[in-house]
Amino acid sequence: MVMDHEKQRARYLAGAEGAPPVPPPGGYRGARRQQGPIAGPVPPVPVPGATATLEAEKKPANALGWIALSAAILFALILLGTLLAGGTDILYGVTMLALQLIVVAVIIAALFSARGRMLGAIALVVTILFNVATVGGMSALQTSASGNYEGVKTDEQKHAEAYPAIKGTDPQQTLSQQSLEEVRAQSDELFADIRERLTAEFGFTWVQVGEEDLRPERNGYGGESMLVEYTSTGWATNEPIRDYAQKLDVMAAIDDVVIEHGLWDLYAFNDPSISGMDPSVIAKLYGSDDPRTQDTWEYYTENYPDPLRFYANIYDLSHDEDGGFLTAREAQSARTGEPLEGLQLFVIASGVLSEADRAEFEKKLEEYPGFG
Repeated sequence: MVMDHEKQRARYLAGAEGAPPVPPPGGYRGARRQQGPIAGPVPPVPVPGATATLEAEKKPANALGWIALSAAILFALILLGTLLAGGTDILYGVTMLALQLIVVAVIIAALFSARGRMLGAIALVVTILFNVATVGGMSALQTSASGNYEGVKTDEQKHAEAYPAIKGTDPQQTLSQQSLEEVRAQSDELFADIRERLTAEFGFTWVQVGEEDLRPERNGYGGESMLVEYTSTGWATNEPIRDYAQKLDVMAAIDDVVIEHGLWDLYAFNDPSISGMDPSVIAKLYGSDDPRTQDTWEYYTENYPDPLRFYANIYDLSHDEDGGFLTAREAQSARTGEPLEGLQLFVIASGVLSEADRAEFEKKLEEYPGFG
């Protein structure tokens, strides 16, 4: 009994190193083989109409889409070319508007076409970025900044644009008044005499502030004249002037000097009893309507009919109640290097002609009979 059991055990273990025995020929009784191949992924069930759509999308875009895109790009190039040429009036013309409507119509047609929709959408983006409104606005800004209105000016307007004098001013008055060089020379002499007088009486020391500025004058016909506005360099005291009585004495001394130089008496803009301005306006401009508590005094005179205009200002921080005036003065000092307080002198002359330009000015005037 034991022997039979061992033989049966040996039959399972011999040469198999513990592995189960191979099935007998024909397989185990009752075992069933798998019939057919192993099942793979189930293919998707086709949706009615989807196959046709996919096939349409795979097809190349039709001619309508390409026409829409080409028209949009070409129209954008035309607009940009007109912009670079400065043709603002052309951009807003009937022709451009008609072309834009045609391009938009073609794009809309392409958008309704399944095979042209993508190119139509691209064409629509191009048209949104470059159209009469946007490019025309850019052109108008460019024209306004440069002053180039050549496209809408007549020959007469272009001729008037080169007028050498100023509209509304007699050119002979310009020729008879002080020249730029004469204004500059008189200003220098005036400043020197005022500095000498005030240094002797009050012990002031001085610093030169700002730079001379020459700004071309417009001629009133859309161009620049041959005349300039002259702003002199300024002179300022290093010492503050805060006492009311001393301010009056300083202005009285300046008044004496300007009269000696052929100018009129000084005129006080900041004094309500002299200027005649509304007290509320004076308070806004000078910190108060009372000269005793103002942070700024502004005196003025001129040598009319000549163009020289003289200004003498006193800045006083002791009357700055909220710190706003100090802030403004610090900003000005940072730009020009001038002292925060004290007296300042400067000259302005408008519409002056340089001696070097006099001959050319007179020659050009011959081309403009009746102008003025």
